[in-house]
Amino acid sequence: MDTKSINRISAILLILFLIVLSFFIIKPISLAIISGLIFAYIMNPIYKKINSKIKKPTISAFLVCFLLIFVILIPAWFLVPIIIKQIFGIFSFLQGLQIGEVFIKIIPGAPKQFLAELTASASNFLSQITTGTLNWLINFLVNLPNLLFQGTVFIFVFFFAMRDQDKLRHYVSDLSPLKKSQEKILIKEFKEITSSIIYGYIIIGIIQGIATGIGLFIFGVPRALILTVFAIFSSMFPLFGPWLIWFPAAIFLFAKGNIVLAIGFTIYSFLIPSSIDNILRPYIISRNSSISPVIALVGMIGGLFVFGLMGLILGPLILAYSIIFLTAYKNKQLSSMFGKD
Repeated sequence: MDTKSINRISAILLILFLIVLSFFIIKPISLAIISGLIFAYIMNPIYKKINSKIKKPTISAFLVCFLLIFVILIPAWFLVPIIIKQIFGIFSFLQGLQIGEVFIKIIPGAPKQFLAELTASASNFLSQITTGTLNWLINFLVNLPNLLFQGTVFIFVFFFAMRDQDKLRHYVSDLSPLKKSQEKILIKEFKEITSSIIYGYIIIGIIQGIATGIGLFIFGVPRALILTVFAIFSSMFPLFGPWLIWFPAAIFLFAKGNIVLAIGFTIYSFLIPSSIDNILRPYIISRNSSISPVIALVGMIGGLFVFGLMGLILGPLILAYSIIFLTAYKNKQLSSMFGKD
C-alpha cells in the first residue's frame, strides 16, 4: 500500500471519528436544533417580507425572533400557571363526578347492565387520561431547567438559520451526493410535503382549536383555557378533531340543565371550527403535495412518543420522506438519483 492510499484511509478514519464525536456532542440538543430549523422554515415568509423592506438580514432575523418570543413565550409565561391550575381543577372535578348519573340523564331508557358497562369503561378511560396528563405535567416541571437550556439553543439556531439561509442552502447542496436535476425535484417535493404537514395539519389545527376555545369561553364552559389546549392538539391529528373536546363539553352543559347554551354551543362548533377544517385544510393541501391522512396520523402519534411535542411535525415528515426514497427504490430510480448530471 503506497503512502497516498495510507493518507487517504487515515483522512477517512479521522473524518468518521470526528463525525461520531460530533454526533455525541449534538445528540442532547439535536431536537432543539431541528426545531429551530423547522420554525425558521415556518417563519421564513415573514422574514423575507421584513428583509425586503429594510434590507438588513441581521436586524430582520432579530425582529422575527422577537416576534416569535412575543407571540409564543410571553403568553406561555402567563398562561402556563393558569393551565396547571385548571388541570388540577379538572382532576378534582373528575374525582367527584358521578358518571353513571350523567349517562342516565343522557340515555334514560337504557338497560342497567349497559349503563354499568358504559360507566366502567368511561371511568377507566378518564382515569388513564388523568394519570397520563399528571405524569406529563410532573415530567414537564422536573425537566423545566433543561427545557430552558434547549430553548436557548432553539433561539440561536432559529436566528442564524433565517439570517444565513442562503449560505446554509448552498453548503448543504454542495455536500449532497444527489444529481442537481434530481436534487431540485426532491427539494420541491420536500417543500410541498413539509408545507402540507405544517400548514395543512399543524397551523390549521391551531386555528381550529382556538376557534373551539372561543366557543368554550363564550358559552361559559368551565376550565375553558385547558380545554382549548386539548382542542388544539386534537385538531392537529387527522381523522380526529375538536369534536373530541366540544362534544363532551356540550354534553356537560346539557347534563347541567343549560339546554339553550348546549344547543347554541353545538351549533357554533358545527359551523365555525368545522368550516375552518373543511375550507382551509383542503385549500392548503390541494396546493401542495397531498400526504395520506393515515401516514400523517401514524407519524404524529409515533413521533409524539419518540420526540415529544416536536414529533407532531417530525414523525410524519420522516415517514413521508422515507416513502419518497422507498418509491424511488421500488421503481429502480434510486441509483440514478446519485452522481453527476
